[in-house]
Amino acid sequence: MKRNAITQPRMSRRRFVAIFATAGAVSLLPRGLRAAGPKTFTWEGGALGARATLALQHADEASAKAAIAQCLAEVARLEGIFSLHRDDSALSRLNRAGRIDDAPAELRELLAEALLLSRLSGGAFDPTIQPLWRLYADYFGRSDATEGGPHQVAIAEAVALVDWRKVEINGTSISFRTPNMAITLNGIAQGYITDRVGMGLHELGFEHVLVNMGEGLALGPKWDGSSWTIGIANPHQPSAILTQLSLSQGAVATSGGYGYQFDRAGLFTHILDPKTGEPARRWASVTVTANSAMLADGLSTTLSVASAEMTPSILGDRGRAYVVPFGMARAGWL
Repeated sequence: MKRNAITQPRMSRRRFVAIFATAGAVSLLPRGLRAAGPKTFTWEGGALGARATLALQHADEASAKAAIAQCLAEVARLEGIFSLHRDDSALSRLNRAGRIDDAPAELRELLAEALLLSRLSGGAFDPTIQPLWRLYADYFGRSDATEGGPHQVAIAEAVALVDWRKVEINGTSISFRTPNMAITLNGIAQGYITDRVGMGLHELGFEHVLVNMGEGLALGPKWDGSSWTIGIANPHQPSAILTQLSLSQGAVATSGGYGYQFDRAGLFTHILDPKTGEPARRWASVTVTANSAMLADGLSTTLSVASAEMTPSILGDRGRAYVVPFGMARAGWL
């Protein structure tokens, strides 16, 4: 893998709405678009705890269904590597022991990409933020939790375990230089899985596909040449669409604190600043379009935390960002 891969993506929370989707669909639903023409096959389910969908346009039903089945098998395999909710996943084994000597290639690849993004952003993106996330989850899971959140001493102790520079990848081994560290790849893994599914379909010859395994990726336009329509949710009313994007090629990802809130009031969200330990409150949501879903995913997470001074250098020519401030007075493209 190239060390500058994060700036030169391959084909390249979750948090965008594909307008094509059929509400409530839970299985393969072929729908004829016109006589003797291609059909659209859609699937809806979940991947890494995020809502996932797949729309594939193809003339042959058997080929389309077989391809979707292969995609789902690949998603299940990758979940067995990246999941934080499965005790037997490679990531869970790493976090539990602080070291793993038989790390799968996919874990090493994605973690290396995450660390490159950490370096690029000066630590605004940090995969070792898991102890901080766990602090908030455990605190607000208690019956005696107060609306003020965890004590500052506890936050400082968790922040002391957050440092991407203390992660080592050596051959097939991954290790932490400080005890009790832990990583999460949830800020980039959905995009990675989306790309993997997209590349698999591309290799099978499918050209009219919209993949969303947490983030969106268009392999090409619809069969009639029109673009796919992507809706960006209103972070202040997530069931409503704030604006729409047209996508024929490339990826889109949205990050926003509204996607997961630790407390009922929504003051403490999963978008956490690795340096302060506090929820990031600069943007209500950040949507990024880029060449790859992995890059769009990572950048949307990073820009949700990064300072105004760092944002231009982080974004560069890697993609475009649509931001929604908490007051929504200046929602628009950066």
